[in-house]
Amino acid sequence: MCGVLDARARMTERLTLGYREAVAVGDSAIAAAGTRTRGHEFHRTVIEPGAGPDPAWGLRQPRARVEGFVRGTVHASYLHTHPAGLPGAAARFVARAAEAG
Repeated sequence: MCGVLDARARMTERLTLGYREAVAVGDSAIAAAGTRTRGHEFHRTVIEPGAGPDPAWGLRQPRARVEGFVRGTVHASYLHTHPAGLPGAAARFVARAAEAG
């Protein structure tokens, strides 16, 4: 949308909806690699990545796939998380923002 990530979105007829178990694929502004959490997805679009961004989350249900993107200090994802399910995410985000200047 603003050129930060090399990806394109398109509308679909299908609604993606449900709770997900997720594992952070790599380090991001909100989670260290390997961090496990639970979140919720609700969207009618599909994101098609270009070159560059790494996946944010690995999901297992309803089918194994990756979701979201991480690039530098950007973490973009359809996975809606809650601080109770991702302890330390807010503090990690603030620390990363302070480091970035």
